[in-house]
Amino acid sequence: MKPEEFTDVVYEVDNGLAWITINRPDRYNAFRARTVDELVLAFKLAWADDEVGVIALTGAGEKAFCSGGDQKQRMETGDYGPSESGLFEVEALHRVMRDVPKPVVAAVNGIAIGGGHVLHVLADLTIAADTATFGQNGPRVGSFDAGLGSGYLARVVGEKRAREIWFMLRRLSAEEALDWGLVNKVVPAAELRSAVREWADTMLAYSPTALKVLKQSFNTDTEHLISIGNMAYTTLKLFGETEEAREGITAFNEKRQPVFGKYRSH
Repeated sequence: MKPEEFTDVVYEVDNGLAWITINRPDRYNAFRARTVDELVLAFKLAWADDEVGVIALTGAGEKAFCSGGDQKQRMETGDYGPSESGLFEVEALHRVMRDVPKPVVAAVNGIAIGGGHVLHVLADLTIAADTATFGQNGPRVGSFDAGLGSGYLARVVGEKRAREIWFMLRRLSAEEALDWGLVNKVVPAAELRSAVREWADTMLAYSPTALKVLKQSFNTDTEHLISIGNMAYTTLKLFGETEEAREGITAFNEKRQPVFGKYRSH
């Protein structure tokens, strides 16, 4: 698959900065399996391109950065749709974002919820539009991320705040996210791309090998969370087949509150 064959992602390179844009605004830039395939390939293209020194991840339109896994697709087919390998490669996406030896900047232009929130957390840096909102949604729809999306999040914002994000599912404004240390900078929405450009130009002037080794050094302390995430994903696949998980996704698509009380057993 070549970038010109992408349907869900737009890949562009501009003076050393690779822009990877999730292009499903009609689904609030939620990802299906094909979207993830294209994202993984886009990051690898940026990795292989010696002209690229910084990578920016964003969403199309003004409403959403990424709203996580496509729950409509999940309701329609029971999964996230077909992929190149037959696997839902979201763990590979997390892996390549960490492994690509170039700084990754999340340009959060709208809602960053669920699996989309995890993507911005995993980026090396986050610049948010003042209209952006942040949070998790898993326990509401019968899902969770018990690896990087929670363990690494606790490293970013601290244990208490990470647990509040997951247990309370409260949405944070851009300013609250800045106060919590969840993002690096907040700018007016109209200035988001130029702010990313400015930061990219700063980093493009630096030694690429130094940045590469620094990124690898930062990652070392949390590498064990990858294996925890693999185990958690196995659990999530099993859980997704239960009545409890199905109640969450059914309620989401029916736009009603889920009824989980009967699943609260010892």
